[in-house]
Amino acid sequence: MIHQFSVTDNAAKRILTLLSEEVKQDNLRLRISVSGGGCSGFQYHFVLDDQQLSDDLIFAHNGAEVIVDEVSLGLLEGSMLDYVEDMVSSSFVLKNPNATASCGCGNSFSI
Repeated sequence: MIHQFSVTDNAAKRILTLLSEEVKQDNLRLRISVSGGGCSGFQYHFVLDDQQLSDDLIFAHNGAEVIVDEVSLGLLEGSMLDYVEDMVSSSFVLKNPNATASCGCGNSFSI
């Protein structure tokens, strides 16, 4: 099965910047996972990780790699990871077509 998950140029650039600031860079990737919780039912988690588990899928763009486990990908299928900067904040943003609602901070969603 081919899974759909994309990473924008801005997100890839930010991931590579974050990795360049790490002392130990070997095999580091951005891991995105979903867990129950948050104000809308599910919550996104972002962490730099050097481990790859048997159920992980890797999505690459412009030299940056994102790891998503199979269970989380079920909730993220078709999503796009972006990095957005404006006058007051900067953050990774997941544009998730499966989310029917999300909280104001963008870190949790419902389906």
